[in-house]
Amino acid sequence: MINNITKMKILKPSYEVFEAFVDPSKIGNFWFSSSSERWQEGKTITLRYNEYDVQGDIKILEIDENKKIVFGWGDNGDGHVITILLNEFDDGSTIIEIKEEGFNENDEQLINQLLDNKEGWVYMLTCLKGYLEHGVNLRAALVK
Repeated sequence: MINNITKMKILKPSYEVFEAFVDPSKIGNFWFSSSSERWQEGKTITLRYNEYDVQGDIKILEIDENKKIVFGWGDNGDGHVITILLNEFDDGSTIIEIKEEGFNENDEQLINQLLDNKEGWVYMLTCLKGYLEHGVNLRAALVK
């Protein structure tokens, strides 16, 4: 299986980065408009984009507090698997790594899918960085 990995340094400790994802009151500041509830292992979470009037469900497969989040999305949570790793450094900064697996290497559109996927993760991580480091909300500003 083909996967796509995206990384970014966030100048905040891993617990703040972790909470930005799992706390439904925070996710709307950088990614989706809303999250139905706190992310916990085994839960199905509904994520909503109000701007596009769409929503989808993810299945939380694994949580290691402040270190790792694994979820599935697409095809009722069985499509792609996303692993978010948080590696905190002594200076209080965190490298966040997002790996998305499940791309079909035989798909004619594979390269376009990988490029779109990478663009989406880079944009989301940029919005996360802006939110956590500077308190600004950049989400839903990307125009394709």
